[in-house]
Amino acid sequence: MELFEVDRKEDGNITILYIKGYLDAHTAPKLEQEFQNLITEQKYKIIVSFKELNYISSAGLGVFMGFIETMRENEGDIKLAGMSPKIFRVFDLLGFPTLYDILENEEEAINKFA
Repeated sequence: MELFEVDRKEDGNITILYIKGYLDAHTAPKLEQEFQNLITEQKYKIIVSFKELNYISSAGLGVFMGFIETMRENEGDIKLAGMSPKIFRVFDLLGFPTLYDILENEEEAINKFA
């Protein structure tokens, strides 16, 4: 089994990324590549589902910081959904809730784009 996986679903003009497993320095490039692909495809409205993410390191957090500006410059955004309390604490500690919409679930995130 892979330590980290990214699955992708399109919902109209919104792309949902489902991240699973462990997001750290070793696996972060996989997520970076996924964001790079989205930019290449000119998809800027992104929801990231954390439902199946077990762990995130600062390298993992850095991926989100690296792409948020590009998304917003193109009238998009990165919304974060479905975090466990453990994962949310990491984001909260670093002040992410002031920078990102962090929502309970995908539906709420989709509605935020409406």
